[in-house]
Formats: sequence, C-alpha cells, structure tokens
Amino acid sequence: MIGTYANTCAILLGTSIGCLLKRGISKKYEEALFTVMGLAALGIGLENVINNMPKSHYPVLFIVSLAIGALIGTWWNLDERFARLIKHFGGKSQLVKGLATGILLCCIGALSIVGPVMAAVRHDSTMLFTNATLDFVTTMVFGASFGWGMLLVAPVLFCWQGGIYLVAKYLSADFFTGPLVTEIAIVGGFLIATTGLSLLKIKEIKTLNILPSLLVPVIFFIIKDLTGLF
Repeated sequence: MIGTYANTCAILLGTSIGCLLKRGISKKYEEALFTVMGLAALGIGLENVINNMPKSHYPVLFIVSLAIGALIGTWWNLDERFARLIKHFGGKSQLVKGLATGILLCCIGALSIVGPVMAAVRHDSTMLFTNATLDFVTTMVFGASFGWGMLLVAPVLFCWQGGIYLVAKYLSADFFTGPLVTEIAIVGGFLIATTGLSLLKIKEIKTLNILPSLLVPVIFFIIKDLTGLF
C-alpha cells in the first residue's frame, strides 16, 4: 500500500501548492486555467478512447455501458445530489466540474488500476510512484484552478486504489485482466472527455450521471467468468 499512500500524499501536496498559488491569480487567469484544464481533459479522454478501442474484444460494450450507466445515474440524479452536497459545504458550481474531472483523471487509467494489482501481487509499486508524480503536477493546476475543495480527490483515490489492492491481494488478482482494464479505460476516456466539453462550455454534460457506466464492464466480466459465456 506504500504506493497508494505516496499517490494520496502527492495529490494532497500538489493541490495545496496550487491553492496557495491561486491567491495571486486574477479572474481572467482563472478563466484561462479553466480553459486549459478543459482542453487537457478532452485530449486525455480522447487519447484513452483512441488508444484502447482497437484492443477491445467487445466493440459494443462501451456503448451498452454508457447507456446503462446514464440511465441509472440520471435515475439516481447523482450530479444534482453531489452539487447540492458541495454547495452545502460552501463549494461553488465550478468545483463540481473540477472534482469530476480530477477524480476521473487520477483514478481512471492503467497506472491507477494495474498499479495496485502489481503492488499486491509482486510488491512492485513502480507504477503507483509514476502515477503519484503525474498526479502531483496535475493537481497543482487543479488546486490553482478550483481551490481547496480539490483535496477531496485524495480520499477518493485512496479508496479506489485501496479497494483494488485488497481485491487483488485477498480475492483474485486474475480478475484485473488486460481486457477489463481496456474496457474501463474506454468508458473512462469518454467520461473524462465529457468533463472537458463541460469546462470548455461546448456542451453542459452531467458527467456524474454517467459515472455508473464504469461498473458495467466490471459486472460484465464477473458474469463472463462465472458463466463462461461471451
């Protein structure tokens, strides 16, 4: 778990540094940062989709995942519930977009998924240390853009990577196969891209309402392993 601890601390430190730098940034520079983060999220999201889609053995799974996830998320009204929670604690509406983008960027990716598996099975935290370095730089910009609320990304990442670590160590490391990581990366890529579109004000998309899509590939592979179908 040392790699996950390092990754969590990197996010806390990076965000804090960014927040301290934010004090001297005027409104027009904040807007410039929002634009940059939108472009970055859009680019990273599309890169995940483009790089992983040729590797997929289930070319329609991401479509089914996004559709089912959007229906469930809209039914639960996740975006509105989360926005109300953030505003209750004094957060701004832009923070909701920032948190959605930050959580997806830090958690959805090969380094953040395969890294805990490697740490649990081979006691190799190299991928997590690499992810920590990237997240440190990324969250500095997020902190400067969206403020102290971005610290919430750290506990989410800790629970995400910690959960994967525990499953790999005590249940089944074989579950996190290449095909599953590929499908999660494709769906996650679309979600990251949607946050980019929202930040760029191209189209207002309630990304959190689509978040349950990430569970659909996991459930699909559980059914596949139990039944031997597909």
